[in-house]
Amino acid sequence: MITDTFDNKTPAIISPKLKDERPKADVCIMTFSWEIERFAAETYAEREIGALHTAAGVSPIYETVRGGRSIAFYKTFVGAPTAAAFVEEAAAAIDCRKFILFGGAGCLDKEIARGKVMIPTAAYRDEGTSYHYAPAADYIEVRNHGAVADCMRENGIPYVLGKTWTTDAYYRETRLNFEKRKAEGCISVEMECAAVQAVCDFRGLELYAFFTGGDLLDAPEWDSRRKEGMKKGTQHDVGHFDIALALAEHVAKL
Repeated sequence: MITDTFDNKTPAIISPKLKDERPKADVCIMTFSWEIERFAAETYAEREIGALHTAAGVSPIYETVRGGRSIAFYKTFVGAPTAAAFVEEAAAAIDCRKFILFGGAGCLDKEIARGKVMIPTAAYRDEGTSYHYAPAADYIEVRNHGAVADCMRENGIPYVLGKTWTTDAYYRETRLNFEKRKAEGCISVEMECAAVQAVCDFRGLELYAFFTGGDLLDAPEWDSRRKEGMKKGTQHDVGHFDIALALAEHVAKL
């Protein structure tokens, strides 16, 4: 059973290898959007300090300096396994202990406006990766939600706190499971948070996560809440990277 998978008694067969003389970064931001990556690389990047490799291609790790602090960022991939593995590999490629995860997420509450910041307090583990990094449990705590909320409040950014539902199978978000998760206090659904938090806990890293409300599940029929070609308020809204930068500057001081 996958719930019996966690093993912290025997060594892993393959482990990420620390790079020699790793460049240091105070905070590292992950984005899922290739459009945000392109915008951030063109607008903020000062140099490349590393790279993450998969069969699908290369994700450069860029650096920008804000207020004398080094902030790294890279594009990750959708889905728990690769997003989790990229955290492992990024922490081996650069000397960084604080990671920011942000992106669009499905909304489970019609009262939450599209594009509004949703801050996860705990993640329902409806995926497989986290069970290799943490003992079996329905939820994993997203420990630094208070710091994320502090940053949003200081910057006048509207936000809402609540649990998130991390799933591997977005085409199997059934009505029954939606009702269960909503009843438990989940306000969002996405594909990575539980796994990335589990990796960070296992490796002694700090995770700071936020999502922006996209499509709506809390309706008689699924509502994408976007028009064709629309980007503002969606997962490709480049303005969300500025929120991530503000959060990076905030947590770099902690």
